Amino acid sequence: MTALLTLARRELAGHFFSLRGYVIMAGVQLLLGASLLTVVYLLNGLAYDLPFTEKFPQTEFFWLVLLMVAPVITMRTFAHEKARGTFETLMTTPVSDIQVVLAKFIGSYVFFLIAFLPTVIYPFLLEHYAHGTMQVDSGAVWSLALGIGLYGAFFMALGCFASSLTRSQIVAAVLTFAVGTGLFILGYLADLRPTEVQWWHHLVQHISMLRHMQDFSTGIVDSRHVMFYLSLTAVFLFFTLKSVESRRWK
Repeated sequence: MTALLTLARRELAGHFFSLRGYVIMAGVQLLLGASLLTVVYLLNGLAYDLPFTEKFPQTEFFWLVLLMVAPVITMRTFAHEKARGTFETLMTTPVSDIQVVLAKFIGSYVFFLIAFLPTVIYPFLLEHYAHGTMQVDSGAVWSLALGIGLYGAFFMALGCFASSLTRSQIVAAVLTFAVGTGLFILGYLADLRPTEVQWWHHLVQHISMLRHMQDFSTGIVDSRHVMFYLSLTAVFLFFTLKSVESRRWK
């Protein structure tokens, strides 16, 4: 456990001991701030039938951040070590492969949570400055935060797996973004209404990230959504572990 925490702290510190980490956090807040301004502009002086927690995830900047920040954070996890030639040195230390994988994931995931943490106070800031004209459902806020956290866990695991496959950080980032965007686009197929019941439509509805986030934003914590993202996270961490172990077969 001590080795795992040491490696995770090393991975997390790598984001803060360089300008890169602060640029990422600034970019996240810039785009999420743009989402906030978009919602405020739409709600300013107008009656709107959706609460803030439901409208916020519908803005284009919100999904842009989720899809782009994971590749940027995770592209260096393994690819950077391989490019610098420190990966083999790391793997010869008295730590197991699973400890290395979990440490990389934990460090990246904690940084993701820190980057998104200020988002939680957005609804309460609006409630404060709206002078009582806006009521915020704290349950929906924390449900939305849980949804973002689950999405982040999945994307971090996916990014770690992509980074473990290559020495190029650019290739790792593009691969993560392509897979994440592909799953996101599949969500739009759930809005189609086939004339007959089709198995693919049920499948798309089950994996639709848009529908999952819609439930989280309304305060609905569906155990199926939670298990879906936890399972995907576990699967991609397993793939990452096998990718790291494959160096022994080469």
